[in-house]
Amino acid sequence: MLGACYRSPVALLLDGRSLAAAIERRLEAVVATGLTQAGRPPGLAVLRVGDDPASGVYVANKEKACSRIGIRNLGAHLAATTAAAEVLACIERLNADPAVDGILLQLPLPAGLAEGPLLAAIDADKDADGLHTLNLGRLLKGEPGPRSCTPAGVMALLAAAGVELAGRRAVVVGRSILVGQPMALMLQAANATVSVAHSHTTDLATLTRTADVLVVAAGRPRMLGAEHVKPGAVVVDVGIHRLDPDPSEGPTARGKLCGDVRFEEVEPIAAALSPVPGGVGPMTVSMLLVNTVVAWCRRHGLDASALADLLV
Repeated sequence: MLGACYRSPVALLLDGRSLAAAIERRLEAVVATGLTQAGRPPGLAVLRVGDDPASGVYVANKEKACSRIGIRNLGAHLAATTAAAEVLACIERLNADPAVDGILLQLPLPAGLAEGPLLAAIDADKDADGLHTLNLGRLLKGEPGPRSCTPAGVMALLAAAGVELAGRRAVVVGRSILVGQPMALMLQAANATVSVAHSHTTDLATLTRTADVLVVAAGRPRMLGAEHVKPGAVVVDVGIHRLDPDPSEGPTARGKLCGDVRFEEVEPIAAALSPVPGGVGPMTVSMLLVNTVVAWCRRHGLDASALADLLV
């Protein structure tokens, strides 16, 4: 198991792609086993409003993943000019639809649409993204319920790599409700001692160098480097950004993807490190599928114990 004293000249890569593929195979088996009793497959409704290009890619990836394991896609794509009342009515229809087990409101929303009231309108038991106030409260209290997908995916990555959390020092960089806050709660529940850094943290490097496990969800490309990492730490990079093309590579050059961490600096000193892309991203989609399938199992009295190790 990887602990604080582990040291390697080359970091272990936390491979989200291969783990996500393994989780999909398990989910496919659970769905196939429960179909007869349930009388229908699980249903996921991803509600997209507007034409944000990145959201289009993310929604397509989620729908492809659903198709691979036997989840029905029951979502909708609404125009950017759709009024809040109409989006709310769509959510209410999905709440009432017995074929829908999970609902996800794709963010960001177009200007003029407030996400808070719309997220709050989603049935908490169909909240596939784990962002409903009730589900965040369930996480805080250690009660069962859908968990925020990205931090739950990080926990699955750490578990699969054998990273010891109990008694270790963890630092989370970022305090968003989407990642940072639930991430800190999940690490705390695993008996890590947790600190949360944010935009008002002074001398960030001094804090992050105390971390045995460092989760970076700052939302700023290549923000953290070697000076922020203790040798032998486990580093999870949640960020994903597309950099502008390098002019020296010619007119056909494409922008490269990067994370919040300067990978090439950190890899030689970390015990384990998640790549970008291919680390946390695939796990976020996997945990969305897990939330949907578990909700389907609970609705139909099916055995979901085969997925117990994925439920934070």
